[in-house]
Amino acid sequence: MAQCYVRNMISFLTALLAAASLFVAYSIYRARQISRAYAPDGSLAEVDGAQMHYHFVPASQAASGQPVLVFLHGASGNAYDMKLAFESAFEGRYPLLFIDRPGLGFSQRSRTGRNTPESQAKLITGLLARLGIESAIVVGHSLGGAVTAAVGLAAPERVKGLVFLAPVSHVWPGGVNWYYTVAAMPVIGWLFSRTLTIPFGERLVPQMLRHVFHPDPPVSGYAASVRLPLLFRPESFRSNAADICSLKQAVRQQSAHYGQLVQPSLIITGTKDTVVWPSIHCEGLLQDLPDAELLMLGAAGHMPQHTHTDEIVSGIDRLVERVAGSGGKARVPETGAEAVPAE
Repeated sequence: MAQCYVRNMISFLTALLAAASLFVAYSIYRARQISRAYAPDGSLAEVDGAQMHYHFVPASQAASGQPVLVFLHGASGNAYDMKLAFESAFEGRYPLLFIDRPGLGFSQRSRTGRNTPESQAKLITGLLARLGIESAIVVGHSLGGAVTAAVGLAAPERVKGLVFLAPVSHVWPGGVNWYYTVAAMPVIGWLFSRTLTIPFGERLVPQMLRHVFHPDPPVSGYAASVRLPLLFRPESFRSNAADICSLKQAVRQQSAHYGQLVQPSLIITGTKDTVVWPSIHCEGLLQDLPDAELLMLGAAGHMPQHTHTDEIVSGIDRLVERVAGSGGKARVPETGAEAVPAE
């Protein structure tokens, strides 16, 4: 009986090793395919030893003097997401800067290895300085909303206005999806991202998109338009997982400083967002920010930049006017903005 048990165990381990080898081989092959299919088509700049990838779209001559709109994407994305949503709407009217956040798209993570909004803000503000941008309005989606707050705290002299789009900003109940926790682990995560991420992750894309776009259907051709396969490269997936797993503690500390964000701010949320709860994050920002307004989008989910673009564009235009009315300087109102209950 002992010999039978040993034979069965050897057979099981052999089959497991063979399956793992197949997953590794496929992952290497597919990762190389992705790297060949997608190359950086923006500009590259080195900031604090890390390479940052971005797209800069200048304004027309008639729009000279307008602040630069700086767009920061959320988790699992890259600059093409915000570029797809807003480039055509704003092109010519403002200078536009679409950035791959550190570790995603074609941008490298900070050499410190840290994954917090604060560490990402250091690279992003360094890029703004490198590009000579002295007046910016930062627009951040989802996890990019936490980074937007960090950028505003890090460079208030450059950042004249803030737009929080379906943002993560405060501590929420519960944790994160198990596969992010596993992928962020030091050794197991390295193995996980090189065996299972590509073969299973790519096949779950339709389900993932239905979830984040709900209640609206996903935009046709969205995955191809935003180069979504870039996410599943092992290092990118690990970076994304590290961002997500470190976020809760980061916003716990960062939110204590939101009262310092005296720039005119706009908070935008959909009433049907089930990914990031408006009742926690948007109401929290309204309470904490000295000069904030709320734009509620009826029946919108977590991706309103693609489903309610016109309303958001109008809201950002109004924020630009508010910034201009403040002389480009942040002001502290006598009372905070009144919170609008989220549905």
